[in-house]
Amino acid sequence: MNFETKENPYLDHQLAQLEEQVTKTKSKLIHKFKAKKFLIYFQSFTNTYAPFETLKSLYEKALSFENVIGLSIGTRTDAISDEVLDYLADKSTEREIWLEYGVQSCHDVTLKAINRGHNFANVQEGIKRTKERGLKVCAHVIFGLPGEDEAMMLETIRQCVALDIDAIKIHPLYVTKRTLLAKQYEKGLFEPIDEWRYIDILIKAIKLLPPHIVIQRVSAGIDDASLLAPEWCRDFKRQKQLITCELERAGFDY
Repeated sequence: MNFETKENPYLDHQLAQLEEQVTKTKSKLIHKFKAKKFLIYFQSFTNTYAPFETLKSLYEKALSFENVIGLSIGTRTDAISDEVLDYLADKSTEREIWLEYGVQSCHDVTLKAINRGHNFANVQEGIKRTKERGLKVCAHVIFGLPGEDEAMMLETIRQCVALDIDAIKIHPLYVTKRTLLAKQYEKGLFEPIDEWRYIDILIKAIKLLPPHIVIQRVSAGIDDASLLAPEWCRDFKRQKQLITCELERAGFDY
């Protein structure tokens, strides 16, 4: 992955936006949870896909805030350079640094169907490069992708475990407006995963995880006009309650 080396005319604005977001969010978390330490989460989009100097400026700014102990950076394994990994590895000697990779599925047929743009071998190689540098890895996985059955979803979990990940996030695929998936759904070519089927597979997936892997997310959803289906993804609070009950029935002690 190569970038031209040139000045970023938007960097000052990006740094100002970052400061505003961090200041507001810290204030809310302190008020609501009495939080004392913070990880800055670069969540939306691909947060390693920019010239190195731009990324370095943003990461350094994030780490400069009071009581910030590290970073969690959401990205893709096909969009991170050795230069960025080496920089983050150096920072990890004093701060807690996480890379959150969108794995989604270990099946190339699925990755091709959803136009992911890379295969699972790329995921394996990218996570290997990251772990070799001592960085923490969180794998992001989606259940209910087109054409996938239970066995395929659980195999993705097994493959993630084999990559020696440190944490995992799992959530169902939901359909939002103005997407290719929405067109497939409206034509009857795609059926979203059922709520109870999702929970059943989720419990089976959790049973496959060794104790050292942190579970950072077990579901997700949105409740706005952009959601087409499934309707159960509108009520995240209910999802958490149902999942908690099923975990207890399965004998989990947490």
